[in-house]
Amino acid sequence: MNQASPALAALAADPLQYLTFMLGSDTFAIGILSIKEIIEYETLTTIPMAPPAIRGVINLRGAVVPVMDMQVRFGRASSPTTKRTCIVIVETGTDGDGEPQVLGVLVDSVNEVIEIPPADIQPPPSFGTGLRSDFIQGVGKVRGGFVLLLAVDRALSTEVLQALSDVASV
Repeated sequence: MNQASPALAALAADPLQYLTFMLGSDTFAIGILSIKEIIEYETLTTIPMAPPAIRGVINLRGAVVPVMDMQVRFGRASSPTTKRTCIVIVETGTDGDGEPQVLGVLVDSVNEVIEIPPADIQPPPSFGTGLRSDFIQGVGKVRGGFVLLLAVDRALSTEVLQALSDVASV
């Protein structure tokens, strides 16, 4: 008997609507229930000795919000900032105090909100994406192409970034 992978089983509980965005020429998506808002790129305040993927912080209505460069997070070179560069404010899991973690995600551009039927979502590939497969929740088939659905809690984990930074500094 065929059993669904844990990643696909998790998709059954996730929203069918996703915000799509571009990183270079690749299209990615995050479930809209994780998205708080989208803001124009603004100057970031850099933080000394932060992990390389953390570009800095912004003041979001009085809250200090770290901003992660998704290109750097995925092991790529940072994209130049353009008029289309946006910061997507995402809520990921909770911190040690049980409070929701809010993080800004720097993307090259935001496309649209789309619906992807569960039948059009496949498990993440084991090769060929240029990303760690645990960052990908699935691959959606959309208009003859593919959209990589991010596993937000893993792809945007600041604990993983800090651990990688600690290892790199040894």
